[in-house]
Amino acid sequence: MYDTILVPTDGSEAATAALDHAADLADEHDAEVHLLYVTESPAIAPTPAAGGVLEALERHGEEIVDEAAERLRNRRVHTAVARGSPHRAILDYAASNDVDLVVMGTHGRTGLSHALLGSVAERVVRLSPVPVLTVRHDEAVDGEVPDSEAADDAD
Repeated sequence: MYDTILVPTDGSEAATAALDHAADLADEHDAEVHLLYVTESPAIAPTPAAGGVLEALERHGEEIVDEAAERLRNRRVHTAVARGSPHRAILDYAASNDVDLVVMGTHGRTGLSHALLGSVAERVVRLSPVPVLTVRHDEAVDGEVPDSEAADDAD
């Protein structure tokens, strides 16, 4: 059913949780996994110094996808680093590589922080022509307590 699974990653705990789900799906469907890190190009003038900043961001992205690839030992894995708007780069990569499924983490943000910051995962879900599996990772944001922690505190 799935031959090619894309996992966008930023090295966060949410992305790692999504990677673990993607690994299970890859095993179940004998699928290859594509790991993608997107560097959001800062709005800076094109100078030699700016080029150095972009190269440093790309090297960081390469380290992130290499670390993720290590978690997927014994599986067919492809890594890539792209520049641009994260949701657009993810969608473009999926289209260019015949991706069957996108598996990506969400940070579990709600309320004002979600509304102000927007959500890469939400944009990908809305615009993707292929199925998107989101894996929620709760984290405290703006004083919010994730549901799992609130339940633990009640005990």
